Formats: sequence, C-alpha cells, structure tokens
Amino acid sequence: MKKQLYGIIGLSAAVAVLGGGLAALKLTEKSDSDESSSAVEMTQAAVEGSGMILIDDNTEPPYAAPTTEAYVIGTEPAVDEKPAVSSVHVKNADGELEVKVLSQATADAAAEYTLAGYEEYDLDSQLLSTIVNNVNQLRSASLVEENCSDLSKFGLGDTAIKVDVNYASGIVRTIYIGDTSPVNPQNYVRIDDSNDVYTVNSSSVATYSRKPVDFVRTVVLAEPSAEEYPKINSVRIEREDIDYDIFLVYGEHSDETNSGGTSAVHEMAEPVHAFLSVERSKDITNGMFGLTAKSIDTLGCTDADIKKAGLDEPFCRVTMECDNGKTYVLLLSEMYSEEGENVCRAMLEGGNVIYVVSADKARWLTVTPIDIASRVILGSFVWNVSEFTVENSSGTKATFHTEPTDSSKDRKDCRTEDMTVTKDGEAFDAERYRQLYAFVLDSNGEEFALNEKLPDTKPAVSVKYTDSYLNKTATIDFYDYSPMTSLIAVDGEPLFFCSRSYVETLSGNIDKIETGEAYVTTWK
Repeated sequence: MKKQLYGIIGLSAAVAVLGGGLAALKLTEKSDSDESSSAVEMTQAAVEGSGMILIDDNTEPPYAAPTTEAYVIGTEPAVDEKPAVSSVHVKNADGELEVKVLSQATADAAAEYTLAGYEEYDLDSQLLSTIVNNVNQLRSASLVEENCSDLSKFGLGDTAIKVDVNYASGIVRTIYIGDTSPVNPQNYVRIDDSNDVYTVNSSSVATYSRKPVDFVRTVVLAEPSAEEYPKINSVRIEREDIDYDIFLVYGEHSDETNSGGTSAVHEMAEPVHAFLSVERSKDITNGMFGLTAKSIDTLGCTDADIKKAGLDEPFCRVTMECDNGKTYVLLLSEMYSEEGENVCRAMLEGGNVIYVVSADKARWLTVTPIDIASRVILGSFVWNVSEFTVENSSGTKATFHTEPTDSSKDRKDCRTEDMTVTKDGEAFDAERYRQLYAFVLDSNGEEFALNEKLPDTKPAVSVKYTDSYLNKTATIDFYDYSPMTSLIAVDGEPLFFCSRSYVETLSGNIDKIETGEAYVTTWK
C-alpha cells in the first residue's frame, strides 16, 4: 500500500522525470496486447518517490523520512523562504571543503558565502551558492530501493561523497551521493542513516565532486566598472625574444575630440613613434583588465613554485600604469602546449596565485610593433592643417595655406565650401587641394623600418605640415630604398617602409598641381 501511495503521489512530477519514467517503462514493457491497467501500474512504479523533499530541517525524527507532499511545478519556495543553512561540509575523493554562509539571503539581497581556509582568494560566490542551495530541500527523481542491503552496488558505500548540511536551527542532515544511474543524468543518493536509495538529477549534485581550487575565480585581474575604470597612462612590454621594449602611452591629445585623428587614444613611443590601430591594440593596452585564465596552476604559491613555473625570470613582463596611482605587473612564462592548445603560466607580481592562460588571450607574448600600429603617417584632419608644403626631387614645390572663409567659424566644423585656400600666395581651388591632401593621407606604412639609418640622398618627396589645432609641425620624407620599396622618415627618424610605386605616383601628382590634370589615385 505504501509503494502504491508513493507512486500515485509521484505522478504529479512525471513530466519532470519523464526521461527516467520512459526508460523504466521501456525496460519492462510488454506486447501491444497487454491491458492498459498494466501500463499504468508500470508508470506508477517508475516514478515512485519522485518529487519528494529529501532534506530539510525537519525536527521530527527520523529525518530521512520524506514528506508525502507531491512537488507541484511552479510552487517551489523562494530561496529566502527555504530553511536557513549555516554551513555545508563536503568530503569527496579529492579531499574536503566547507562552505560557510556569512549572511542569509533576503528579498533584497543575495546570500554571502566563503570557503573555509580560502578566504584570502577571490572566490566564485555563484558556484559557492550551489553547494548550499542545491541540497537544501533536494527533491528526488525516484525511489530505487527501500532498505537496501548492499549500498556499494549504487556507489553509496565507502566511496560515496558525503555532504553534511548544518541548518541554522541546529539540525544536521547528511546526504550521500553515489554513482550515476543508467537513467541519465541522475545519481543515486541516500539520506542520513537510512538505507533507502533514491535518484536525483545529476545537475543538482555535480558541484559536490569539485576540489576547493575550483571555487577560486580564474580572473587574473578584475575589470573595473565603467564608473571606476581608470585611464591607462602607459603599458610597457619587456620580452626575452626581442631586444627592445614596446612602450605604449596615452596620447598627448587623446582627450581632445576634434584633433581629426584616425587612431586609438594610445600611441607607440618605443621602439618608434607610431599611431595605433583601435581594433588591433585594445587587447594590448586594456587586455590586462578582465584577463581570465583557463585554470589555476597553484594557489598560495611559494618562491619555489614561482621558479618552477618560470616566473622568477619571466619570458614576458607587462607593466600597466594607471592614473589612479595603481601599477599592475603581469608576469608570463614561455608558451607551451596543453591539450593541443598554446598556453602559458601567468601571475600578477606580488600575488599568490599562478594561472594557466591561453596564449590567444595573452597577446603580449607574441605581439610586434607592426601588429598594432595603425600605419597612418599623417593623421590630422584636412582643415586643421593651416600650412601644407609638398616638394618632389624634380624641383616642383607648392605651399598651401588654409583659412575658414568665416573667421568666426571653428576649423573642426568646416567643410570644403567653408574654406579659402591659397597656393604660394594665390587663390587655389579648395576641392582640388583636398584631393591632393587625401592622397597624402594614403601614405600608410607597410613595415616598420627598425634600426634603419637615414639616407644621405635627397628625398624623392617631402611633405611638411602645420596642424593649427594641435599646434604641431612635422616633416615626412620619402626616400628611394630599393627598386620596389621606399623609406618613410618622420622628422628625420626612419619609421616605415612603403611601396615605391605609391611615392612615384605622389611625385607625379605634385607635378599635376599646376596643370589642372586629374590626380592619379591608384598605384601598383
């Protein structure tokens, strides 16, 4: 009678355990000619015990006796209405862990937790909460066997995971978690001293097989909120495989919104000065914030651990200085392969955790200057330039001056029709000047000219400009370097290589200034 009653009660949860019910039904089904009453009996048997609350702080012994209330979907109590848990102690194959509840959940605030012995680390509060909440009022999927005489066949003997739940009321309940049942995904469990074996959904007990280290967050450096995000003044990359530093700084005029720049707010200061690509440099300048590891290598690392990880003399050192007075130093080991993926070990200097980080996220390991440079040589907005001089090696030279026609109008708001342009003191068509300037803007570097010396020959083309908004004057010289390549120098410093055919086309366009011929805008 008792089994039949449990089976009828469990029918209200049949949808929730349909996988288990159907599997049991398949194992015992008869031919199509069987009476429907037999099928009903088998279905009732399959869901016997389902939906029962297995654990709470019931003070009426025996605590293992489940309540006979059926679980009606949608009526599970809210977190702050469940019995309060003060701590949970877990003993599994990897050791022991204890989660303590620092404050209970309320309607307005989530509960707070800690992991005993690991309070100094950045803990995953969400994962810790599953240790406390998943067994509190745990519900069964089915009753497998009453008063089982051989618990080991369900993995509920000496190898079982033991979970002690300490309720705030003073009641202590224990759940033993055994093997995975053939009806996946479910696990066998028993409660307290009872030998009744139930199944529960595996997702509700999976956390109890974890090690303490699994509850430490793998975020190497937390990303600040938008309100607290600091300005990154500089990022320096020191690496064993290159004989120079890559030093990126916040641009002198980056806070100015009308400089006409086409690059990121940071610029490269070493090994050469160059603008940066917004897309390709962000992971380098800002990537330390929010950097997340694949896993944790060592907690509470010692000097010996740091040396073993190759971080006492790191392959790569990244130093990020912020305007809030904080400096962060990230230490990275050489890359190695782990499960077919390139990874490295990493830690914050002065920290006590060594992480394993994917090389794809630790781009400082392999980045080169050309990878992040925007390759823009001239980045000033056309009408911010008040004086512009071009000259080629054949002796053709022109100097342009620009002024807003309406002197009260700011250059940043001007269009071509708003500007007056003169060439060598005489009126010149503003649109034709803009077209020439636009072609010079295309003078992108293709490869860095590191350690190159300035040629002692005359430049094939020379460009000089004054940006009145930035109060900056610069000279760009293009030198013949090889049959296919030209060298670009900015203010006398070799910076990039570019296609010689571009420089030859530019020189030809300078010759066309006076003729009125259309400028050539393509080159091989």
